[in-house]
Amino acid sequence: MPTFRYSAINAATGRECAGRIDGRSAEDVTRTLKSRGLAPTSLTCIEELVEAGTRSVHGRRRPEGNGSAGIRREPAAVVAPRTKRWRGVAFGRPVSARALALFTRQLATLVRAGMPLVRGLEVLARQESGPRFREIVNDLAATIRAGESLSEALAQHPRVFDRLYVSMARAGEAGGVLHVVLERLAAFLEKSARLKARIAAAMTYPVIVLALAGGIVAALMVFVVPRFEQIFSGLLKGQPLPTLTRLVLGVSGIFQHHGGWCLALVAIGVMAFALVRRTARGRSAIDWAKLHCPVVGPLLLKTAIARFSRTLGTLLASGVPILQALLITRDTSGNTQVSAAIALVHERVKAGENVAGPLAASGVFPAMVVGLAEVGEETGKLPEMLGRIADAYEEEVDNAVAGLTAMIEPVLIVVLAVLVGTVVLALFLPIISVIQYLQ
Repeated sequence: MPTFRYSAINAATGRECAGRIDGRSAEDVTRTLKSRGLAPTSLTCIEELVEAGTRSVHGRRRPEGNGSAGIRREPAAVVAPRTKRWRGVAFGRPVSARALALFTRQLATLVRAGMPLVRGLEVLARQESGPRFREIVNDLAATIRAGESLSEALAQHPRVFDRLYVSMARAGEAGGVLHVVLERLAAFLEKSARLKARIAAAMTYPVIVLALAGGIVAALMVFVVPRFEQIFSGLLKGQPLPTLTRLVLGVSGIFQHHGGWCLALVAIGVMAFALVRRTARGRSAIDWAKLHCPVVGPLLLKTAIARFSRTLGTLLASGVPILQALLITRDTSGNTQVSAAIALVHERVKAGENVAGPLAASGVFPAMVVGLAEVGEETGKLPEMLGRIADAYEEEVDNAVAGLTAMIEPVLIVVLAVLVGTVVLALFLPIISVIQYLQ
């Protein structure tokens, strides 16, 4: 009876394991492993391994991999080394979220249509306009052609395909439903990109207005106010200036004589914030402050809950074990406070509890989320319920963003008017004093 070497994910713990097992065929071994609660991700026949090694010694060419979406079964001795051909750039993400979502959607369509995976990747690479992403897709095709699975090829580019992407692809390969998982992943990426775009669009206007206000005030302080100071000193002839005028002139003097120091202090503050953000305690404190901010906090919390529900629901629907899905969701939550709550859920579920109880105990998730999760567990439809939670909170985020935008616009206009009006009033008060003095 042939002996197989396997790698699998333990459904109970979510951890990877490896070993050897005897079986009549790869299908027989797969059934045996699944009956033991293991989801196989790699399966290699040792007899074929020895055979392939003999062929390679005699100079024969190994057959090309067909890039199938299921469990791979190839001689490991002749698999190409896992090297990353694309070296990327030093900073920033090389592929946008929209481009990644479009690539995933197109790949799912090609795989569902029955096109071999390698050929589908080559087609997508030819039509890709971005040179960096085109090189990555070509690298995926070459790696799969060399005998690796899609998930292993994706894992070689962690700055483009994160743990969530790789884990879902691996689950699709193990279950033989790669096209279904890719479609779910594409839908997830598309919704995430839309949510980020809405929030970014809502924040663009306030940033532009604040930058404009700062530029106008700085220009007034540096170029306009000093000239009025000379005029006032000549007209008033030693008489005291109004308090507001003296205050504005003092600020103008700081801008004129200590502007470099002011810029240096701002730069130091930004650097200090970045350094604090890099520490675990500092990041936790900043994330706590963001969630408890009076206006923005509720919006950020709703965004985090929508992301948590969408991510966990998509992973579970794709066949990823719940413990592994919780770990991936924890690492992609984007907020340390939410990550800590998900870590608590993971530990409690690992100890044998359900999901709803730890969600309630964390103190982060509202009662509606806990209630729907509990109903989902009782009915065996937890992924579906998590999807509904995500839909509801994404709609709430849309409404909150629209309301916040409508509120911010008049507030910023008032702030800009107050800043400019204060400077103008400070400059006109001495003129009024001069007129009264002349009368």
